[in-house]
Amino acid sequence: MDVAPIRPPDLSTRPFFLTVERIMAASPDELYRMCTRQLGLWFADPGSVLMREPAVNETFFFTAGGGHPHYGRFLRLLPDRLMEITWVTGAGGTEGAETVLTIEFSPHGAGTAVLLSHAGFPDAESRDRHEQSWPAVLAQLDQRAAAAV
Repeated sequence: MDVAPIRPPDLSTRPFFLTVERIMAASPDELYRMCTRQLGLWFADPGSVLMREPAVNETFFFTAGGGHPHYGRFLRLLPDRLMEITWVTGAGGTEGAETVLTIEFSPHGAGTAVLLSHAGFPDAESRDRHEQSWPAVLAQLDQRAAAAV
């Protein structure tokens, strides 16, 4: 079976990006698992996640926040270290632009240093909305990961 080459989206006309850092109590492997296989436990609306096993070039779909659709595909996966996906949402989100979300996990004491980068926003307003919301999303992940341990 031929495997199609991974083609990240062209972000050259959408230069708006953000980064968020957070120290979390959970281990890198727990956070990686929750960001790949267990979206339905902490972020997605219950029962809405549609995807096969996370793998490079595999697609995913879910709704969050009461039905807002999120689409994407896995670009890079380094178990317990990095997850990179495309991320597409509609009005009030990425405005239909295919963005790239990268989350890096590094051991930090008994927990994890998380670096989230999100690139390819169509405008500053979309970036700013995400810059406001990602810290709360990471706090929710941290809380749910701690409860799962």
